[in-house]
Amino acid sequence: MARLQRKKTTSPKKKRPSETGEAEQNGSAGATDATAPAALPVAKKAALPRLKPRETAEPGKIRGAYDQAVQFLREVKVELKKVAWPSRKQTAGSTAVVLVLVFIIAAFLGLVDMGLAGLVRLVLQ
Repeated sequence: MARLQRKKTTSPKKKRPSETGEAEQNGSAGATDATAPAALPVAKKAALPRLKPRETAEPGKIRGAYDQAVQFLREVKVELKKVAWPSRKQTAGSTAVVLVLVFIIAAFLGLVDMGLAGLVRLVLQ
């Protein structure tokens, strides 16, 4: 199977509370505690506008829903470009392995079933 390749994301540099103005907001007036851990930055997700339940079909609401659907499909297209798709040879090889294993397991279970059925017939006679 092909391995998925992920791009490494670069995280923004962490700023100290004195650089971001957090010390002044916390009331410490510029004095920072050297033993306190720095606050980690929180990544915010881009929020899509939510649709309200429709009472009447207004053109603006329909347009908004259409825009959301188009945006979703664009994002799907971008994500699918990142996928490491297997080659035709890899797909054929994986399919062959699965089919062979299915036939082996089916034969094994068929033999076990016939053996147990014969054993039950002997016990019941």
